Amino acid sequence: MEERLKELETLALQQVSEAQDLKQLNEVRVAYLGKKGPITEILRGMGQLSAEERPKMGALANVVREAIAGKIEEKQAELEKAAVAAKLASETIDVTLPGRPTPTGSQHPLTKVVEEIEDLFLGMGYTIAEGPEVEKDYYNFEALNLPKDHPARDMQDSFYITDEILLRTHTSPVQARTMEKNEAKGPIKIICPGKVYRRDDDDATHSHQFTQIEGLVIDENISMSDLKGTLEVFAKKMFGDEREIRLRPSFFPFTEPSVEVDVSCAKCGGKGCNVCKQTGWIEILGAGMVHPRVLEMAGYDSKKYQGFAFGMGPERIAMLRYGIDDIRHFYTNDQRFVKQFNRV
Repeated sequence: MEERLKELETLALQQVSEAQDLKQLNEVRVAYLGKKGPITEILRGMGQLSAEERPKMGALANVVREAIAGKIEEKQAELEKAAVAAKLASETIDVTLPGRPTPTGSQHPLTKVVEEIEDLFLGMGYTIAEGPEVEKDYYNFEALNLPKDHPARDMQDSFYITDEILLRTHTSPVQARTMEKNEAKGPIKIICPGKVYRRDDDDATHSHQFTQIEGLVIDENISMSDLKGTLEVFAKKMFGDEREIRLRPSFFPFTEPSVEVDVSCAKCGGKGCNVCKQTGWIEILGAGMVHPRVLEMAGYDSKKYQGFAFGMGPERIAMLRYGIDDIRHFYTNDQRFVKQFNRV
């Protein structure tokens, strides 16, 4: 039995050293140290030995088993270390290789212009006001001095949902709602960006859906000079410090007096060219002093408070600024068009 134990120890240690991976090593462990292994069988047969031989064989069997188990632990640690090293080697990252480019989106030129205009007016102390795109006829027209059957309503052919509900034709209803909600009837200084809708035939310069940004200032002692100064700051910011503006008399039902605002042509410097139709000027927005009737309908004392309002189309601003010749480009979802403005 002693010879058998030593023979098993020699064979087991040899197979442990020859194991190539953890699976083979575990098979050796089960084969020699498992419940059905030869060492366990020897221990079970010790009852047949004499009382003198039994302690000697038991001690020898424990020594053999511990020797095999110790060698297995050493081999297991060695194989685990080798497996980790192999995995690290296979997953090594070559940091000298150039990175893979990640495609990024492009900000829409219209979004660029809207955000820049918002930043400009926020810096001048304005706040941003918003309102519903599905609007009541009262706020879209009547509260702005356009009663029912007023001929000026024809200037804005509308999408009506019911007799009293329509898609807003401008963002001026936001001004009316803001004035009405201002219970203190004190000063207001807001801009109102948003989408508007009109029944129009789409072409290079017209769209049935477009964007507007309107501004409203109400306070005591407000005059046309305040309006002109504000618009001069806006024009120079959007088109360059060398740009000039001019005001031409016009008509809007909700302002009196009303003006059209032109900016000097950037291409010819005011001398006249094909862009400005030989006039030297390009129309960019409409403006005027808030009509006293509009103030009174919102609950303001028109003898104490005055105000000015202006409205612009960011599409037109973007077209002039970036040389875009067709408003429909803004709404075609053509990524080639948008990517042109990555560096603008």
